[in-house]
Amino acid sequence: LLNGNKLTGSLPPELGNLRNLNRLQVDENNITGSVPHAFGNMTSIKHLHLNNNTLNGEVPLELSKLNNLAHLILDNNNLTGSLPQELARLPSLTILQMDNNNFEGSEIPEAYGKFSRLVRLSLRNCGLQGSIPDLSSIKNLSYLDLSWNKLTGTIPESKLSDNMTTIELSYNNLTGTIPQSFSELDSLQLLSLENNSLSGSVPTEIWENKSFENNKLQVDLRNNNFSDATANLRTPENVTLYLRGNPICKSTSIPIVKQLFQYICGEKKQTPTKPEHTPCSNVSCPYEKVLVSPGLCFCAAPLLIDYRLKSRSFFFFTPYIEHQFMEYITTSLQLETHQLAIDRVVDENKLRLRMNIKLIPNGKTIFNVSEVIRIRGRFTSWTFPRNDFFGPYELLDFPLEGPYADLLAGESGISTVGWVMIVAASIVAATVISVSATLLYVRKRHGNLHGLTRKRVFRTISREIEGVKKFSFIELSDATNGFDGSAVIGRGSYGKVYKGILPNKTVVAIKRGEETSLQSEKEFLNEIDLLSRLHHRNLVSLVGYSSDIGEQMLVYEYMSNGNVRDWLSANATETLSFNMRAQVALGAAKGILYLHAEANPPVIHRDIKTSNILLDCQLHAKVADFGLSRLAPDFGEGDREPAHVSTVVRGTPGYLDPEYFMTRQLTVKSDVYSFGVVLLELLTGMHPFFEGTHIIREVRMANECGTVQSMADSRMGQSSPDKVVKLAALALWCCEDRPEMRPSMSKVVKELESICQSVKETDMFSETTTLLYTKTSSSSSSPVPSYFSSLPGSNLDSGFLEAVKPR
Repeated sequence: LLNGNKLTGSLPPELGNLRNLNRLQVDENNITGSVPHAFGNMTSIKHLHLNNNTLNGEVPLELSKLNNLAHLILDNNNLTGSLPQELARLPSLTILQMDNNNFEGSEIPEAYGKFSRLVRLSLRNCGLQGSIPDLSSIKNLSYLDLSWNKLTGTIPESKLSDNMTTIELSYNNLTGTIPQSFSELDSLQLLSLENNSLSGSVPTEIWENKSFENNKLQVDLRNNNFSDATANLRTPENVTLYLRGNPICKSTSIPIVKQLFQYICGEKKQTPTKPEHTPCSNVSCPYEKVLVSPGLCFCAAPLLIDYRLKSRSFFFFTPYIEHQFMEYITTSLQLETHQLAIDRVVDENKLRLRMNIKLIPNGKTIFNVSEVIRIRGRFTSWTFPRNDFFGPYELLDFPLEGPYADLLAGESGISTVGWVMIVAASIVAATVISVSATLLYVRKRHGNLHGLTRKRVFRTISREIEGVKKFSFIELSDATNGFDGSAVIGRGSYGKVYKGILPNKTVVAIKRGEETSLQSEKEFLNEIDLLSRLHHRNLVSLVGYSSDIGEQMLVYEYMSNGNVRDWLSANATETLSFNMRAQVALGAAKGILYLHAEANPPVIHRDIKTSNILLDCQLHAKVADFGLSRLAPDFGEGDREPAHVSTVVRGTPGYLDPEYFMTRQLTVKSDVYSFGVVLLELLTGMHPFFEGTHIIREVRMANECGTVQSMADSRMGQSSPDKVVKLAALALWCCEDRPEMRPSMSKVVKELESICQSVKETDMFSETTTLLYTKTSSSSSSPVPSYFSSLPGSNLDSGFLEAVKPR
């Protein structure tokens, strides 16, 4: 994941050699050149995100060989040529997004109607011509955007997927009528056909006799040639119709048009409730004079929002501000378009748009309490409808000032009954649960939040983090039966860990931070942002998080076989064989190596121990607790490994690197030391401290006396003496007092591979991951201790390690 950096140059064809790569995400950089044909060799790739760069040339036909590819995202580049029809062969593709490229004169291949799993097809502003192919065979399609092209002909009559929510065909040269089949799309939320040459009657069947559940439908038919309607044009409350620029708006033979003219034929939909306005010079206003027409104002206190789109440049965005974006915001907030004012837009390096937004009360001076709760909750809970063209977004600030600060400060004096009524009104008015409703719910049902003020709740600002789900407090409370004690499965320095069951029956582990462990909101979300980018089969996966109402919780995949320490306990009813322990060690080592060498930025775990190595249902090892308060190191100048980080000593006695303890300087070799202790625990079954001594001292003495086999855990059963000696030697090498004498994790992984290599295949776990490592400087290689180098198979040369492949 290299998105959002300032990378320049071209994409190296050598990346195509990464046949086991799952995701390549280099969007939002300054990369030039063409897409390498060699990318067709990345046979395991699922996500290829190259958008928001300056790539040119044609889309390589070789990409059609990527049978596992799910997302192909190439929008906002300078790609040319034609759209490869071969892409339709991709059996796993769900998103094809190539907006804002220059496929001038190219046609949409007929073969694109044969995509088997496509959900989203977006080819906006690509210079495409010709007709729209029949897409009715794409059974999962829900989003179609072919707007701002030069398409001609009629819209195909065949019925599209029942999942369709968005049809964007605006700004083309389409003719004919609106297909009758559009009236059968019950999930439709946006039908945008403006600025074409469509004619005939407006098909009111699209919205008649439909509930749309909690959704809204927007039908934009502006600037076409519609002259009639099939029935009454009066739309339900949750349907917005735009007809400006059609002959029907000039018709005198349709009474309803005259009656509804200002609503369906005006520039924007008006509201029946107009604010009273007077000449601006006569308005006495402690807040802000809002201009409603030349010389006329009314007094209002707007809500101010500092908002940033992680989207396209201002050049691309400008045509969409007046209509699409303003409609997107106001529809999401259940406001009228005249209540939104965009004060200022700043183009930040052509990658982000920062803007100041004002929301103006409708027909009154201020928003009431329930409106503030609903609007602010909508922004901070990230429940806006998904819109890839305008998002994702970041909420930078939502200050509650002036009358709103006083309004909320005085809220604590409201009676319980009054508060319930306010929240109930908010729920009726909005489709999302507001922050205040969450607080009431928690207080009534769980009663386990103390000293939490509403002021603190309303100052909580969140931001959207890709790749992880943001849970509400209620969702996680329900998943754990109100954080019942019976759901507790562990406890650490951060807080209790609960077993939870989500509504879809997924079992998760929920770490709930105690008050003494909580960070600032910004620090916590920065940690989540880092964790969301760490993906490896030997790391416990982060599913989501919650920062509702002052809480800080992490939601992880549930590991059904607990931690390694419990398996080594004398009370364990089952035990692990030597071969199993070696495989557990190898899996954990790979997870740690990923943190050190492949994570961006690199991560030092700082608390490697057997209780932080968990086992899934197949006894595969995954490293846990690499999240909160684990500092990511900087690289020293010219270093191949991360330089040290000066920090307060944290970790677990018995596993702590003595050099780190003395100097407060944390390096990756601190993790190597702790992992050496883990290897000794796996070998002996003992705790780091036992009977007044330390496991390292005891095994080292036994090794020097040639009796290390006597230290092996007898519960392992039969094990190769050579393998026991070799594992002990590797552990002691990791536990050298001087960091420079310890091996790197890449060497640890290689040696564990060697130990596991000769184990009978029937006794081993199946492994599929391949790790690649970069060349390391020979000057920084760790010397091999004499007691280790004399062992067979211990030739751990420094240099390029081609691939460590689990067998």
